[in-house]
Parts: sequence; structure tokens; C-alpha cells
Amino acid sequence: MAIRKIGIFTSGGDSPGMNAGIWSAVKTAKFLGLECVGIRRGYEGLIENDVIPLRLDDVKGIITQGGTILKTARSKAFMTAEGRAKAIETLKRHQIDALLAIGGDGTFRGALALMQEYEIPIVGIPGTIDNDLFGTDYTIGFDTALNTAMTCCDKIRDTAESHGRLFFVEVMGRDSGSLALHTAIACGADALLIPEDTTDMQRLMEKLKAHESKARQESFIVVVAEGETQGGALSIAAQVKEKFPVYDTRVSILGHVQRGGNPSAFDRILGARLAAEAVKNLMQHERGVMIGIMNQKIIETPFVQCTNSKTIAPIDLMKIIE
Repeated sequence: MAIRKIGIFTSGGDSPGMNAGIWSAVKTAKFLGLECVGIRRGYEGLIENDVIPLRLDDVKGIITQGGTILKTARSKAFMTAEGRAKAIETLKRHQIDALLAIGGDGTFRGALALMQEYEIPIVGIPGTIDNDLFGTDYTIGFDTALNTAMTCCDKIRDTAESHGRLFFVEVMGRDSGSLALHTAIACGADALLIPEDTTDMQRLMEKLKAHESKARQESFIVVVAEGETQGGALSIAAQVKEKFPVYDTRVSILGHVQRGGNPSAFDRILGARLAAEAVKNLMQHERGVMIGIMNQKIIETPFVQCTNSKTIAPIDLMKIIE
């Protein structure tokens, strides 16, 4: 079947650089003689027929913006066969021949389910700040989120040093400690807690014991991944406070500030490169693959492999923090 019209959507958590991907996909499609439409709010919008035209004028200047102009959502309805049937009705109504999905693991699971039930070509690109997808060295949004977290930690270090405080700084990452690990290295943290390392709590206690004589004189920064198995920053700080009451302990949860802000140059270029390649792949009748980058080369990884393989933080880098 010839591809004449592509539907673009963003799904799951937003990440800086998604707009760069949308911008590049529309420009590439125009060059190849294809029509583009945007599906707002991900799979939820696909079910609810929330489709808008995407022309060059509609995406002008969006490469500089964080978030996603197409909005995003998580859809429980799409997890049902009835929901996916409604999504197909929307595609037929608008004569959409193929889809470009920008998102993470859940996005590609949804795409895989739709493809297994219906004949619809879908290609994806990785948009998530977690940097936890198999088949790419970097996900769109990771670099921006990392720089945001690093800047926040630098500022926290200033006040921690002034008061001689112990700070626990929690960053996003859910089941992956990649963002926390790279943040800890970039800001020169004193300790790190990530879900991939089962011995990190023990080492933290040893470090705090050794540093006890300097408590309230020198700062001590601990970066915590939100998915840390010992609990989040608040829970861990409470445990530490009970064992080491001498420390003036504080907690800072960075939260959704990490998702926002103008994307870095790296994320703009990454989003643009991957989206352009994805549109070309659809024209070449590729389907069911994520377009990623490894060793500076664009590669394709089947959705099945992306969703069944787990990428974990390179814990060997923790030696830099120890």
C-alpha cells in the first residue's frame, strides 16, 4: 500500500525535543510529497478523533519549545480491544496510511498491539527523559533533563555548603537510574542511590559515618533515583536522620521541572535526525521498529525487542562517585 498521509502523535511522559521531532517529520514529509496530520493526546486522541492538520506553517519555530504541541496522555481505553478498534476507525476516517509514534516503552507496546491486530504501518522514535530504551544510546529529552537536574544540584550545593547541610536530591527515572547516575557525576555528588545497585545504601551509611565529624561544617549531596528500592528521598532521609541525628538533613525533590524547559541543542538535533529517518522508513514500507542512535549511527530496533529488553544504567560508572 502506498503511503500518502502520515499521522504523528506523542504519548506517555513529555520530553524536551519532542517538538523537534514533530517539526522534522513534517518538513521531511513535505519534501517527500506526503501529507501530515497530528493526533493530539496520544492514543487517547486517536480513540476520540482528536486529529488536526500539520503543515509547515503549523510547526514553524516549535523546535525551540519544550513539551509537545500535540499534547500527550496515557490511555487506559487503548489497552482494550474496543479502544483500539475506535482508534482504527479514526485512521480510516482521516485516510491515515501510517503512524509516527514518539514516546517510550508504553508507547511502543501500544503500537505493537495495534499492529498485531490491524494492518497499519507504525515506526517510532524514543522520547523519554529516562534514557532507558533498548536500541539507542540516547533518548530524546534525556540531555535536557540531565542539564536541568545538574543546574538544580549546583544551586543546592551552594546553599548546602553555606549551612553545612546534608541534602538528598531526588531525580526522575522510575525503574531506571540513568538520569540519577549522570546527574551525580555531572554535579560531583558525594553519594548516589539507584535501583540497579543493591549495595548503594550500605555504602551511603559507611560514607556518612566517615563524614560524621564534618557534619554541619561541610555539605554532603546525595542524588537519589525516584525508583530506588529503599524508597524515595523522603523515606531514605528519614532513615538517615534516625541513625545520624548530627546531620542537618534536607530533601529536595526536583519533580516535573526536569521535563520542562527549552530543549538542548543535542536534543533538538537528535529529535530532528530520528524523525526524518522515521518518515523515510515509512516510505520504504518499514514498520514495527524504533529508530535510535548507537555509536553515532542511526539504527532500527523492532518494537518487540525494545519492549522485551531492559536497558539499565551503566553502574560501572558509579566508581566515579565512590
